[in-house]
Amino acid sequence: MEFAYNNSYHTSLGIAPYEALYGRRCRTQVHWTEVGERKLKGLKMVHQTMDEIQMIKSRLKAAQDRQKSYVDLKKRDIEYNVGDKKQPIELREDLTYEEEPVEVIDREEKVLRNKAIPFVKIRWSNHSKK
Repeated sequence: MEFAYNNSYHTSLGIAPYEALYGRRCRTQVHWTEVGERKLKGLKMVHQTMDEIQMIKSRLKAAQDRQKSYVDLKKRDIEYNVGDKKQPIELREDLTYEEEPVEVIDREEKVLRNKAIPFVKIRWSNHSKK
């Protein structure tokens, strides 16, 4: 599972995580057991790696900003006015509370090829009417 994840293309990175870490594509698992001495290949490689890290950071930032913009579209501020009535909720010791159905708001039936699925929208106690 880890092999598939690390070698799959990620849109947020623009490349596979393995390729981002090691600078090359992983083609097979055959030679993973070979042991050898690792040496730092020079200043050029360090600068190249730092440039790749900056590229990955910018791609992750762009993906995060894109996801934030989607969330911000659905976000709304809730305002309360003086005199708004809210039902008090009786909490138990384990911070749970009892809910009961109050009314059926809507009833709908989705018909598939072989069966019909009923959808029922219910207003529960301790919830607003929206």
